[in-house]
Amino acid sequence: MKKAILTMALTLAACWQAMAYTADVSSPDGRLKVTVEVKDGRATYAVSYDGKAVLEPSPLGFVADFGDLTGGLTLLGTEEVKIDQEYDLSRAKTSHVHYVANGLIVGLRNERSQRFMVTFRVSNNDVAFRYGIPQGRQGCARIMSEATGFDFPDGTTTFLTPQSDAMIGWKRSKPSYEEVYKCDQPMTEPSQYGHGYTFPCLFRTPDAWVLISETGVDSRYCGSHLSEHQGNGLYTIAFPMAEENNGNGTVEPAMALMGTTPWRTITVGKDLAPIVETTAPFDNVKPLYKPNRDYKFGKSTWSWIVWQDASMNYDDQVAFIDLARQMNYPYILIDANWDKEIGKDRMKELIDYAHQQGVDVFLWFSSSGYWNDIVQSPINGMDNPIQRKEWMRWMQSLDVKGIKVDFWGGDKQETMRLYEQVLSDADDYGLMVIFHGCTLPRGWERMYPNYVGSEAVLASENMVFGQEFCDNEAYNACLHPFIRNAVGSMEWGGTFLNRHLARGNEGGTTRRSTDCLELATAILYQNAIQNFAITPENLRPVSEGGAPKESIDFMRTVPTTWDETRFIDGYPGRYVVLARRSGQTWYIAGVNAEKTKKTLTLDLSRFVQKGDAVRLYTDNLKNQDPVLKEAYKVKNPAKQTITMDTNGGFVMVK
Repeated sequence: MKKAILTMALTLAACWQAMAYTADVSSPDGRLKVTVEVKDGRATYAVSYDGKAVLEPSPLGFVADFGDLTGGLTLLGTEEVKIDQEYDLSRAKTSHVHYVANGLIVGLRNERSQRFMVTFRVSNNDVAFRYGIPQGRQGCARIMSEATGFDFPDGTTTFLTPQSDAMIGWKRSKPSYEEVYKCDQPMTEPSQYGHGYTFPCLFRTPDAWVLISETGVDSRYCGSHLSEHQGNGLYTIAFPMAEENNGNGTVEPAMALMGTTPWRTITVGKDLAPIVETTAPFDNVKPLYKPNRDYKFGKSTWSWIVWQDASMNYDDQVAFIDLARQMNYPYILIDANWDKEIGKDRMKELIDYAHQQGVDVFLWFSSSGYWNDIVQSPINGMDNPIQRKEWMRWMQSLDVKGIKVDFWGGDKQETMRLYEQVLSDADDYGLMVIFHGCTLPRGWERMYPNYVGSEAVLASENMVFGQEFCDNEAYNACLHPFIRNAVGSMEWGGTFLNRHLARGNEGGTTRRSTDCLELATAILYQNAIQNFAITPENLRPVSEGGAPKESIDFMRTVPTTWDETRFIDGYPGRYVVLARRSGQTWYIAGVNAEKTKKTLTLDLSRFVQKGDAVRLYTDNLKNQDPVLKEAYKVKNPAKQTITMDTNGGFVMVK
C-alpha cells in the first residue's frame, strides 16, 4: 500500500512537471512585461517591451549546499503586489524619487520539497528580481552557483568591459573594474580575459536598449558579473574567481535563512533616456543605518592627479590647500604616503592650516596589506578592526572629514563584508568614504549614508600614465553616462585644465580635448565629492600657461550634487548631451567623440524658454579655449543649434 501511494505521488509530480504554468506582471503603463513559466521542471522568465522581445525565456534558479533548485521544479503559487513609495537621495543623479511598480512573487519547490521564491518588481522601464530562501531543515545556506540568465534575441549588439584576471596589473591589485569598453560588438565576440563582463552591461537589441546590473549587495553576498556568452544570446550570473584577493575568502556566498540574494536589474528603453535616468539601483534597497552626522558634499583639490607622488610633501599640500581656498572648494584630498612623507605628527599642523583656510581634509588609505603587493601607505589600517578604529579615532580628533580607501581587488563576500565594515565604522567617527581601485557600487548611495563615491572605471589617472588615454578621453566621456555612471556615483577625478599633464604644465602627456569638453565632464560625471584635476598653475595668466578665466570661473561654481538628470541626445562612444538640475538652475552639457565637428539641433524646450538669457560655453574652432557667451538669448529652444569640435563639447547654464 505504501509503495502504491509513493508511486502515485511520483506520477503526479511528473505530471505537474510536464505541464506548463505561466504568470506575468506588467509595468504600470503596460509597456514592459515579465512572463514567468514553469515547464518540464525548469523555471524561466522573459521580458518584452511594447510586445517585442527584450529577453527571451531565460533560466532561473540556483544550486545551494542543501540542494539543486534549477530543475525538477513545480509551482507552489503566485502573489501579486503593488509598490508605491517616495524617498530622497542626497548623492545620486536625482534628489527625490517616486517609485511605482507592480510586483509578482513566485513560489517554487524541487522534487525534495525544498522551496524558494522569486520576487519580481516591474516599473515603467525597470525590472528588478531576486531569490528568497526560507528556513527549512537548515538555518543557513551556501550558494554554490546561479543559473540566473539573460537571453538576448538575435541581432543584439554589446557595449561591455571585460572582467579582468585576478592578481594582475599594478602590484597584483586587479580586478579593479578598470578595463576598456568595446562598443557595438556582436555577442559572439569573446571577452579579453575569458571571464565574462563587469556590471553594468549595456546591450542594444533590434527593438530596445537594455542595461543589466545588480544592486543591494552588502556583507551577505558576493559581487557578481556576467559570464562569457553561452551561445544563442545567453549570459549567466558568474561569481568571483578563487584567485581574487590573493585567494582569501570563499567564492560561494553564504547567508542565514531566511535570506535573499541581491536584486538583479534590467533597464529597458526604446531610446537611451531610461538608461541614463534610471533609479533602479536605489528603488528596492533601504538605508542600513542612520547617519552619525549631516554630511556635506562638494569640490576638492587633489595634487596627486597631475603633480603625482613627488607632491606628497608638506609645502605642496599647502599649495593645494591655498588653491582650494582660492577656488572656494571645501575639501582637499591628500593621497598616498602622507604618513611617510609628511609624518603623522606633522599632519596635525597641516590639517590645522587647512582649517584656518576654511578647507577640510580627506586622507588616503590602502584597503589592506595581505591581498596585493601595494607598498603605498598607510597600509594594514583598514582591514584590521583594531587598527581601523585607532586611525579613525585619530582622524576624528583632528576633524578629518573623510577617507579614500584604495586597491581592493575582488568581489568575494569577504571583500564586500570589509567594504561594509569600513563604511559603518567610518560613520561612527563622522567620516565620509570614497573607494578607489574597487568594485562597482551597488545601491550604496542609499544604503550607506556616509558613502560618497567609487572609481570602478578606467579613470582620469590613466591620462597621466599614457598618451593613448588622453587620445581617447572624448570616447570615454561618451560612454560613462550610458553605462558606468548610469548605475552609481563615479569618482573620475578629472576636468583637467593643464594642457600638459605634468607639474608646471610642461612635459608629460598632452590633453587632446578642448576646455569645453573638460567643463562638460564636470556635469556629465556624477559624484557627490568631485576631486578635480585643477592645479595652482591654472591660476596663472593665460600668457604664462594658465587656464582661461572663463574655465576657472565655471569650475568655481559648478555643483557636485543634483536634483534631476535628463537625457537629451547621444550614442555610446560617439556623442552625448544631457541636462542636470541643481536647485532651479539647469546645466546642459555635451561632448563629441567623433572624428569631425558635429552640429546638433537640440530640443531644449524642457529646460529653457524663448528669450531666456543663458551662459553658453562653446568650442573656439580656432583654438581649444572656450567661447563664453554671457546672456546669450535663446531664440528657438525647440531647435537650438550647437556645434562641437572633435574632442570638444559645450555647456549651457540656465
